[in-house]
Amino acid sequence: MTAIAESGSTKCEWVILNDEGLVESNFKTQGFNPDFHSTEYVAETLSQCVDLFASKDKIKNVYFYGASCSSAKLKQRIVNGLIQVFRNAEIVVDHDLLAAAYSLYDDQPLISCIIGTGSNSCYFDGENLIEKIPALGFVMGDEAGGGYFGKQLLSDFFYKRLPQTIHEDFEATYQLTWGEAREKIYGNIHANVYLASFMPFIAKHKQEKYVIDLLSDGFAKFIKIHVGCFSEYKSKQVGFVGSLAFIFKDILIEELKKQGYKPGRIIKSPINELVNYHRNYLNILSDTKSEKLKSAKGFEA
Repeated sequence: MTAIAESGSTKCEWVILNDEGLVESNFKTQGFNPDFHSTEYVAETLSQCVDLFASKDKIKNVYFYGASCSSAKLKQRIVNGLIQVFRNAEIVVDHDLLAAAYSLYDDQPLISCIIGTGSNSCYFDGENLIEKIPALGFVMGDEAGGGYFGKQLLSDFFYKRLPQTIHEDFEATYQLTWGEAREKIYGNIHANVYLASFMPFIAKHKQEKYVIDLLSDGFAKFIKIHVGCFSEYKSKQVGFVGSLAFIFKDILIEELKKQGYKPGRIIKSPINELVNYHRNYLNILSDTKSEKLKSAKGFEA
């Protein structure tokens, strides 16, 4: 059996394949990010996952793609947690950018982007993955990610810069004081997830000019920084994975066109396409599957 996992900071999606390559089960767990989560936390959390109880000892190969799994040290933190759960498996851990590139690839090179809780981008030609600028995380970067927009919304609320109707609705919905928010932001390893949790409220008011401007400005900034760095590939399509990109794709596409880029596919969740890529391009049922996967150009920070 084979397990394929795609993890952001908020959630991780799993697909378990049987020996014939057919889906045995699929489920979600909490996301694991080595910037925030220890080896022990990964192992303990997955050990309690009831969806894995019946299959974890039968799984022979695990392919885990995760946010911030960009250096050997960070990857190893996840590997060390996984081997405590999947005791009979060969484990490969790589960056979620590679998963995004795999899931969006359709025999044509493209600029591949992630916009979910966080954000990032790369160029993928089918064999080589190129990352030109680093992802700076939710404190300094993650432009257009859920944490980015949540931070903007909260600051505008506490600075009393929200339109009155939105301010009143936010106040009634959350009854949030600055003291409570400060503790959840500055005293919380999951602060990026907390900030992103305000996206449903933003989506609720997506017809309001304030929200349209907020999203437009954030997407425009992302495109300028994270797509603009690949200006030599401007003739290629720009594809996206991530819930925010999908939910607000009309605004995202408009901003792409404004800056002269070609919109490609926008996928809410990459897991199904990621599984298909493993079947079609990595041939996970062959003896060479691991060597093919490991030869893909990944990241070393």
